[in-house]
Amino acid sequence: MKTYEEKCNRLHAIMKAYTQQNAAVAFSGGVDSSLLLKMAVVYAKEQGTAVYGITAHTELHPMSDIKMAEKVAKETGAEYILLKTEELKQADIFQNPPDRCYRCKKYLFGKIKEKAEQSGAATLLEGTNAEDLLAYRPGIRAVEELGIKSPLKEAGFTKGEVRKLAFQYGISVADRPSTPCLATRFPYGETLTNLKLENVEKGEAFLKALGLYNVRLRIHGNIARIEVDEKDMAVLLLHKKEVAAYLKELGYSYITLDLEGFRSGSMDIGING
Repeated sequence: MKTYEEKCNRLHAIMKAYTQQNAAVAFSGGVDSSLLLKMAVVYAKEQGTAVYGITAHTELHPMSDIKMAEKVAKETGAEYILLKTEELKQADIFQNPPDRCYRCKKYLFGKIKEKAEQSGAATLLEGTNAEDLLAYRPGIRAVEELGIKSPLKEAGFTKGEVRKLAFQYGISVADRPSTPCLATRFPYGETLTNLKLENVEKGEAFLKALGLYNVRLRIHGNIARIEVDEKDMAVLLLHKKEVAAYLKELGYSYITLDLEGFRSGSMDIGING
């Protein structure tokens, strides 16, 4: 097994190679793509090439993600491009199918790749890390089919190692929790609407304002199931009355706390990758 230092050396070599010509990063504003964008800018400056950070303004991510991406892109010094998309309709994911992530990524990354090529980028990079391969991630297949490069995966970086290197680079979102698309809050087969997505966004924003780190509001009909880290359950319970009142205002009849706590991909139980 390679050490962290060996992985870092490998990643530096990969990023230097990919930025010998103009490059683009599919940029969400999360820690993985932020690290790639920062490193790409550093090596591009050495080699006299350009780097574009391309963010898809999607229907399935909170507006706060867009604002964060713009802020971090400015910090890195990359040329920033915001790309408007309509994936609910164009990617045929209204019914939240089990292969939603594949369909969505194929559509979104196809659009980003098209924009990158129009901008003169020879290579498009994205932030899949080695740990993502251990979970149900059908979107990875779409990335591979489109010929998009995944340097963190190539170098064998885990999420913890990504955060460690991001801290070393002084990246402001190094400790930011992961924020997968809002469709992951609903069971497969659930019809997705903008109102449903907006309500989940509002509910999670309310919960995060209490100082909670990992937050997921999973929706099962009129039941709102809250997932937070086990250490934060006591904090949530201190505010249970206002939390219940706010979520009921959003239209949920029953408000529950998941005793198993936060766990990524809990809606994927029973789904085979």
